Amino acid sequence: MPVAATRSEVPAAIRTDLGAIFVSLELSLSKWWITSLSPGAGEKMSKHMVAASDVAGMLARFAELNRKAEARTGRSFPIIVIQEAGLDGFWIHRVLQAEGIESHVVDPASIATSRRRRRAKTDKIDGEALVRALLAYKRGEPRVCAMLRVPMPEEEDRRCISRERKALTNERVRHVNRIKGLLFSQGVSGYEPLRRDRRKRLEELKTGDGRPLPGHLKMQIGRELDRLELLLEQIKAVDAARDAMLAAAQAVSPAPAMLLNLKGIGPGFAAVLWSEGLSRHFDNRRQLAAYAGLAPTPWQSGSVDHDQGVSKAGNPRLRTMLIQMAWLWVRHQPRSALALWFEDRVKQNGGRLKKTTIVALARKLLVALWKYVHAGVVIEGVAMKTA
Repeated sequence: MPVAATRSEVPAAIRTDLGAIFVSLELSLSKWWITSLSPGAGEKMSKHMVAASDVAGMLARFAELNRKAEARTGRSFPIIVIQEAGLDGFWIHRVLQAEGIESHVVDPASIATSRRRRRAKTDKIDGEALVRALLAYKRGEPRVCAMLRVPMPEEEDRRCISRERKALTNERVRHVNRIKGLLFSQGVSGYEPLRRDRRKRLEELKTGDGRPLPGHLKMQIGRELDRLELLLEQIKAVDAARDAMLAAAQAVSPAPAMLLNLKGIGPGFAAVLWSEGLSRHFDNRRQLAAYAGLAPTPWQSGSVDHDQGVSKAGNPRLRTMLIQMAWLWVRHQPRSALALWFEDRVKQNGGRLKKTTIVALARKLLVALWKYVHAGVVIEGVAMKTA
């Protein structure tokens, strides 16, 4: 007959022997929840709310936590804070570091949660989960969560150029498609809004049944062209800022110039490669592939063992650009070892699975470019641009 465990045999739910005050910040647009676990307070977590962006109130709460812990134990403790990466960015992390407080920013998707169909979720529960994840992380438990490497302010600002250009080009596509859709409803096709003579050609258009374009429709398309032309000017300005950024970056690192010397890599690809990925430090190629979301995802359980494809858990901008660049690499670098590997693999598959193979090529290409810019390892068979 099993014997029930006595109270003294039950393990403690939370261990607080690391000599610090552990704090989690659950941030929202209206309020911040501060959940803390202090030495001498047993296993109970305290919760406190301050208004959103009330940094003074947050720091005052930290000071109060330290005062109470010192009153209970007779000694002062450092404060360790954790918060999830989100819309607030990294400015709170930088404020805490400026105050001499140890701060960590965690990837929220890396924290284990209940797999029940309907699990309870509140800011209080999430705050407690963050504190437990921080405790496990400081104990050195492997793979308990993924802490982010917070970029420097200048690194964060450098990313804005390529991200803004992507947003502008997406908006340009929407305006072009809207104009074409409006004209197609009148039986007009073949009109290209991006041509220089777009205004002149608009005046010459006739509907499918031979009528001139309706007046209000023509005015609507004219306003769409006004917005489109503004976007084109903004894209030119962003391109000029991107080129200036790449030129200035060469004074810090030779990587941008090295990328631009490769045939098939232009300023757009070089800017994304440098600002989103290759300017960061990686210990090995697995970390690099995981950051880009190109690492394989195995599924193994008993007799089941197969690959689910890439994780898609990393930087989506870098991953999307690498897959686009992999297709162009096959065209512009046909004699390189990577392109020959792609052609041989496709041939082995009977011409099938090109999309799957191009993702594998993108991963290999990223690793090869990383070795090229950081260790000077030239990609075998690569062609350089002529002067």
